[in-house]
Amino acid sequence: MSENLYIPEAATKAEKYESVIPQIEALISGEPDLYANLANISSALKEAFGFFWVGFYLVKENQLVLGPFQGPIACTRISLGKGVCGTAWQEAKTQLVPDVDAFPGHIACSSASKSEIVVPVFKEETVAMVLDVDSDKLDDFDSVDQEYLEKLMGILEKTL
Repeated sequence: MSENLYIPEAATKAEKYESVIPQIEALISGEPDLYANLANISSALKEAFGFFWVGFYLVKENQLVLGPFQGPIACTRISLGKGVCGTAWQEAKTQLVPDVDAFPGHIACSSASKSEIVVPVFKEETVAMVLDVDSDKLDDFDSVDQEYLEKLMGILEKTL
């Protein structure tokens, strides 16, 4: 795949995902390096949707540790059950948060973050990492984001 991402401008959110996900899949399918793939996924999602922050936290020694990301400086380590990322890890399910300030125990890595979606990534039925996507707008994520980001993480899981 080339280093260019085709993003249809006059498209719905679902149509953008339908266009971008196969491009990401092609980009990561031939690359064995996990960090390279996580970096490109983060970059492609930020470029396609203009999210405030996109990145991964990897499970290491019973903590989530910051991995490849796009956006402002972020929290480096998150404990199990802490904040949105730690909750997604603990519950092993996607967290869709319309207002992070209303989420019990939210970790404010950036005060500009207003809404968030965190999708767990599994390796052999265990959470190996989470995809964290933040927006600087309230209620910016919905079931469309959840459906397609979970689909994308399913593609990533096949490479683990």
